[in-house]
Amino acid sequence: MLATILLTIALILVIALLAAAGAGKLARLDGASYPTALTRAAIAFTATLTLAAAIAAALATLR
Repeated sequence: MLATILLTIALILVIALLAAAGAGKLARLDGASYPTALTRAAIAFTATLTLAAAIAAALATLR
């Protein structure tokens, strides 16, 4: 059980990092400055973690 939870957390972090890297790269390709690209990457990272937390909370109420 604990191993499953830790694996899920690791997977969510990897997905959040990939989303942030993609958002930062797309921002740079769009001509944004480095601070702007980092801001967009941070927003994407935070949004992904927030979405994962909301889904986890919704699933916890079903249990």
